[in-house]
This record gives sequence, structure tokens and C-alpha cells, in this order.
Amino acid sequence: MTTVGILGGTGPAGRGVAVRLASAGYEVAVGSRDAERAYEIASRLEPRGTGKVRGVSNSDAAKCDVVIVATPWESTLETLREIAGDLENKIVVSMVNAMQKQGREMQPVFPAAGSCAQEIAAVLPTSKIVTAFNHLPAAQMEDLDSGLDADVILSGSDNEAMAEVAVMVSAMPGLHAIEAGSLALAGTIEAFTSVCISVNIRNKAHSYVKLEGIAR
Repeated sequence: MTTVGILGGTGPAGRGVAVRLASAGYEVAVGSRDAERAYEIASRLEPRGTGKVRGVSNSDAAKCDVVIVATPWESTLETLREIAGDLENKIVVSMVNAMQKQGREMQPVFPAAGSCAQEIAAVLPTSKIVTAFNHLPAAQMEDLDSGLDADVILSGSDNEAMAEVAVMVSAMPGLHAIEAGSLALAGTIEAFTSVCISVNIRNKAHSYVKLEGIAR
């Protein structure tokens, strides 16, 4: 079975992905700069099924077969530069969004390269970068009884890598992968996250993305 490492996986978004990946049967390594904190957080997660979750350092998480980046945008590139050697030629999934709060809204920030994913691609030139998990409500992800039934929009310029991530995503309870196109779309996908969060703040809701009209 493919092993999956989650960099910065102790936050709400990373924990939700870890629980659902493990519930799909994957071996998941939740990473953190503080390995003891990662171990503590991982020990409290309650996946269902045959998969397992363990807490490790970010450097150990980077040694897994597939690596998911769930770090805050401000520290992402620094974190990746430190472990770039372990990420060569691997699938690296970015769920990173750059946003800033303005009043009761979250507004997108566009990095110089156009998106967080494209900035990551520049730091990891041999890695196969795919975006996923950008629009998901963290609390509903971690709660396997939340009734979540969400689409996950993917982008990536390596079609085989994107297809492999799509299989992984669709195996996770309550999630359905939708392949959108190349990494050039990552900026608009990431920016829409600010819309989703702002809608939820204004309406006191936990909505998520669901695309109709697509055969499943």
C-alpha cells in the first residue's frame, strides 16, 4: 500500500485528510517540525478501516511515497527547501492556499508565480505537483460522521500523477475527485477557497464544493 506523508499535518486541515486517508486503507505519516507534537496529535485521531496514522517529523514524512503539503503558506517554501532532496521525482500534493483576513472576509493573495502550487513547483523542479483538498471544511473532514459528500478539484501538469491522486482522493470516504486541468489553473482554484470560507463565515455554515452534471 502507498504510504502518504503530510507536511504540517497537525493542523485542522491536515488532520482531516489524515483521518480519511487512513480510513481508505493508506498508511499515513502526520508530519510536524515538532515530532513529539505530531505523535501526540496522531495518537488522538480515530480513522476507520485498515489504514494507520503515525506522528513523525516533517523530514520523515517527506520519505513517504506520496507527500501532501499542508503547511501555512508563509512557511511552505522554507520547509520544502529543507527536505527537497527527499521529494525528488515524487508526487507532491499541494493543499496550500494564500489568503489574508479583511474584516469578516478572507481575500486571496496571489504569489509571484501565480499560485502557491506553481511556487512549490519552482522549488521542487523534479517533483510532480498536483493540487487537491483546497476547498474542504476541516471540521467536517475530521468528523467521519459529518455526512460530508464533497468534490475535490485537482490540477496538475503531469496527467499520470493527477490520475494517481484522483484514485487516492476518490477512495477517501465522502470525497470525489474531479480533474480540472493543468497547474496553470491552480491560482484560480486556490483563490476560490477564500470565497468558500467567506461564504461560511457570513452564513455561519460549513458548505463545500459539489459540481453537478458530471458522471460519477
